[in-house]
Amino acid sequence: MALSITVLAVVISLHLIAFVLAIGAESRRSTAKVVPDKYDERTYCLYDSDASTAYGLSAFGLLLISQTVVNGVTKCFCFGKGLATGSSLKAWTVFFYIFSWVSFLGAEACLLAGSAKNAYHTKYRGVFHVDHVSCSTLRKGVFAAGAALSFLSMVGSILYYWTHCKVDTGGWEKHQNEGLGMTSPISTENQQQIPSQYGKV
Repeated sequence: MALSITVLAVVISLHLIAFVLAIGAESRRSTAKVVPDKYDERTYCLYDSDASTAYGLSAFGLLLISQTVVNGVTKCFCFGKGLATGSSLKAWTVFFYIFSWVSFLGAEACLLAGSAKNAYHTKYRGVFHVDHVSCSTLRKGVFAAGAALSFLSMVGSILYYWTHCKVDTGGWEKHQNEGLGMTSPISTENQQQIPSQYGKV
């Protein structure tokens, strides 16, 4: 299988956009402050924008698309043509395949959990003037971890795709050899007879 620049461009672009969105989600995490209710003596949490949830879910979707593209092109490593045996790159292909999946699943878990937690809003917390009243907010670093794992997933996917293309040659070589075997060369005797037959008037 030949290395496709288009596939590489799509995978890198999707991962980089997801990385930027995850960084944006980390910087725009929801914050809240405790304010008194106008109608009773209870307090509630007033939250600001939920932009991090949208950023996190967008990054989640882009990573999913990118992983689908890579595994679709390579037939998910398991369902395609057999890899060429005896190649030292075959072990690296397996390693990068596992590495890309582990980092991908870690990134998706961080982005999804962070988006869900960021979207959760605590309303009432207690009676007015109660000390140590806190609101439920996302812990710092969840989206940052998702961004880091997204970058590692990009590296793993690129190296997996590159090594897979290098060792996935067995099917083409077999087909090429079969095609050459079907053609039989013209014997010297036939070569001499053909011009003599057509040369007669």
